[in-house]
Amino acid sequence: MPKVAIVLGSSSDLEVFQDARKLLDAFDVEAPVFILSAHRSPKKTIALAGELTEKGIELVIAGAGGAAHLPGIIAAHTTVPVVGVPVAAPPLEGWDAMLSILQMPKGVPVATMAVGKAGAINAAIFAAQVLAFRYSYLEEKLARLKAKMEETVAFKLSQIISGL
Repeated sequence: MPKVAIVLGSSSDLEVFQDARKLLDAFDVEAPVFILSAHRSPKKTIALAGELTEKGIELVIAGAGGAAHLPGIIAAHTTVPVVGVPVAAPPLEGWDAMLSILQMPKGVPVATMAVGKAGAINAAIFAAQVLAFRYSYLEEKLARLKAKMEETVAFKLSQIISGL
């Protein structure tokens, strides 16, 4: 079974990632959650990054707000692909986090998603797409997801048109 770690900078970020976890569950992807801070628990964060391969983790989704160093710190200490999800936090509502994650230095790549829940869901879909190269069953699950999204759009459009 594929394994994707969800690493969050704060327990308050759990709500943002609930749907992403459900989606990974629906894809039959194991998704352990870790709460670590690049600033408040740097040694534990670096230790986890160094143990990802041993733990069987094939991709990391890292969510952080504010200065959002978490995805970069993890990426600096592993060869496992890292996807960063900026989390909205006052006062800049995620802009600071997004820029922090986007502006990684050369040699320390972090794929970056949108701010908040949409970004978390897209990170889960992206993880499944990356893992589908190794786990072919994911291609069928992804195709069903895309078909369901298409049906939902068509249904909503038909409701709008019938209301005219």
